[in-house]
Amino acid sequence: MVALVARAVVLALNSGSSSLKYGLYEVDDAAVLLFGGTIETTDDHGHVFDAIERALRGWPAPTVIGHRIVHGGPHRDAHCRIDDAVMADLATACAFAPLHGPASLALIRVAGARYPGVPQVACFDTAFHAGMPDLATTLPIPRAYRASGIRRYGFHGLSCESIVRQLGSELPARLVIAHLGNGASVTAVRDGRSIDTSMGLTPTGGVMMATRTGDLDPGVLLHLLRETGLDAPALATLVDHASGMAGVSGVSGDMRILRAAATDESDLAIRMFERSVCKQVAAMIASLGGADMLVLTGGIGEHDARTARAIRAGLAWVPGLDIRILPSQEDVQIARHAATLA
Repeated sequence: MVALVARAVVLALNSGSSSLKYGLYEVDDAAVLLFGGTIETTDDHGHVFDAIERALRGWPAPTVIGHRIVHGGPHRDAHCRIDDAVMADLATACAFAPLHGPASLALIRVAGARYPGVPQVACFDTAFHAGMPDLATTLPIPRAYRASGIRRYGFHGLSCESIVRQLGSELPARLVIAHLGNGASVTAVRDGRSIDTSMGLTPTGGVMMATRTGDLDPGVLLHLLRETGLDAPALATLVDHASGMAGVSGVSGDMRILRAAATDESDLAIRMFERSVCKQVAAMIASLGGADMLVLTGGIGEHDARTARAIRAGLAWVPGLDIRILPSQEDVQIARHAATLA
């Protein structure tokens, strides 16, 4: 195993769809958070770094910067230092993640301008799933399309890595990880390695989410194309921003708001989400041939006790399933990878 750089100071950047989490870590054998926060993002990444630099005034300057990259595309399946070749591949990967890719590229460029000479590391959410068998990665479409990189990639890999690391010696042979937040996915882990997962080519599939459809009969989209005249951008907005719990409830995709609303529609949205999670967990149990442990993580998985109870009840038929709640520590994983690869 590659040794960590002695006392690296890592600025970990975890960019989401509307906010950016940052943390300054001192990394030796462990990763110790010195300071961190969250910034609402805009198109102006210079503004983001102005805010970060003000917050970190008086703290040590970073010796390496680590970025969470949602989609590595077909040519990047391992965390790596960022150079021109990596940037070119990330630009290509934007076709697979148009919501996240361009923003990540812009953030890397601004970080390079603000911290010239400081190495930057790409930490891919897809990397944890890179070794999945062909039975999991292959989508049921013609080979000609698969050759262009259309396959199951899987996401929330940094979160899954952090769960495996936290379990340590308690890691079971057959583990299911349910990362439940605004984005949600379920992953089957055998002996510490991903063998199947609910998200596919993009982070839109699988579990019904806050504003994303999750798995959806593709005939629905074909029907909308034919009968309503919706074009590709409108369909993208529909499946990523206007559906899921927000679409069903007509209120919000935020679980806290839905709980407080207590309407018939909000209750239906919550119950659909809970059922969707249970169905995906059951699918991963089938891929594993049984399960020893289920870990709930992510904002909903860690903090919404009613969802946890509903999932426990929905999976009561699974014999001997140990269900635990653990924090998602994506930023720690970014810091550790960045220190290793600097």
